[in-house]
Amino acid sequence: MRILFTSTSYPAEPSDWQGLFISRMLEGLSRRQELTIEAWCPPGTLPGGVASALREGDEAWFRQLASRGGIAHMLRKHPVHGLASGVQLVRRIRRACRSADPDLFHINWLQCALGLPSKRTPALVTVLGTDMQLLRIPLVRRSLAGTFKQRKIVLCPNADWMVPILEQSFGPHVPVRCVPFGIDNAWYRSERSLDPTQPQRWICVTRVTAGKIGPLFEWAESQFRTHQRELHLIGPHQDKTIRIPDWVHYHGPASPERLRMEWFPHATGLLSLSTHPEGRPQVMLEAMAAGLPVLASCNPAHMDLIAHRHTGWICNEIADFEAGISFIEDPRNNGDMSNRTREQARQRFGDWDDCASRYADIYKELIG
Repeated sequence: MRILFTSTSYPAEPSDWQGLFISRMLEGLSRRQELTIEAWCPPGTLPGGVASALREGDEAWFRQLASRGGIAHMLRKHPVHGLASGVQLVRRIRRACRSADPDLFHINWLQCALGLPSKRTPALVTVLGTDMQLLRIPLVRRSLAGTFKQRKIVLCPNADWMVPILEQSFGPHVPVRCVPFGIDNAWYRSERSLDPTQPQRWICVTRVTAGKIGPLFEWAESQFRTHQRELHLIGPHQDKTIRIPDWVHYHGPASPERLRMEWFPHATGLLSLSTHPEGRPQVMLEAMAAGLPVLASCNPAHMDLIAHRHTGWICNEIADFEAGISFIEDPRNNGDMSNRTREQARQRFGDWDDCASRYADIYKELIG
C-alpha cells in the first residue's frame, strides 16, 4: 500500500520536542512491511525507508513558518498573517497530493484535510483536540464536509470524547473511529524511586501559556509556598506576559529522555490544570506508562483518560485540588495508583507499533 503521510509538525532534530509524537507514529508505520510511505512534513530526519514528499519551496516555507511560531500562534497574535499562512498551507498540501500517486492519503490535523484534492483517493484523517475549535466555524465545517463527500474517508480522533462531536458535525456518511496513539516502550520500563526523607516533588510538563497553565499558580501557591513540597515546571515559556512565581522551580524545556530518566522516577505526581483544548495529552500517557499518578483539571481530555481516585485525581475547584494533593501523597494511595496507571496504559494504548497496526487495518479497509 502506497501512503502519502502529511503533517505540519515534525522534530527538526532528535532532541526537539515539537511534533515528536508524529515522528514516533511515522516510525511505527515505517516498520510495516506492507507500506510504502512518502512524508510531507517539516524538514527533519525521517525513518529509514520513508521518502520525503516535499516539493519546491516547501522546506524554506516550513522554516519560515517555524520562526514565526506556527500558524496557531500567528492566528492568536497576528490573525491576518495567520490566516494567510493557513491558506498557503492548504495550497501546498493540495500541490503535494496532486503530484503524488498514492493508494491513500493519511492527513494529520483536521484543517489540513482542506488541502485534499478533488481526485477520489481514499483518506484517513487524524483529528486532535485543537481541531475541535474549527468545527465552531460554519464555513470551515461546510468546506470539510464537501471535501469528505468526494471520497472514502475515516476520521480518526485520538480520544473517545471527540467521536460524538465529529459524528454530529459531519453526519452518518462520514465514519469516525477513535485510534489511540501509542507510547514508547521505554516509559513502561521506567522505575520509580521516591525518597521519604525528601520534600514531595510534583512536576508540570507543559508550554507556558494562559490556557496550558490554567489556574495552577493560583491554586498551588498555598500548598507549595509554605509546605514541604516542591512544584517543578518544565517546558518552553511561550507567553512572556505570564510571570512564573518565585516559589515555582522553572527548568525550561526538557527532552523525553531527561523526563524519563531524571524527573518522572522521583516525582510524586504529574499536575495539569490546563483549560486548553486537548485531544489526549501525550505527556499524560507517558506519565501513566511510567506509573506516575496524575492530578488534572476537569478537561474533557483528562476525564476521558483518568479514572478519578483510581488512576489519578480530577478536580474542578481549589478544594478538590488540595484534597487530590493529600490523597496522592499518601504512600499507599500513590503505590496503588502507580500500578493501576501502568497497567491501564498497556491495555488501552500499547506502543507505537500497536498504533501503526490500528492505522494499517483502516488503510486496508479504505483501499479495499
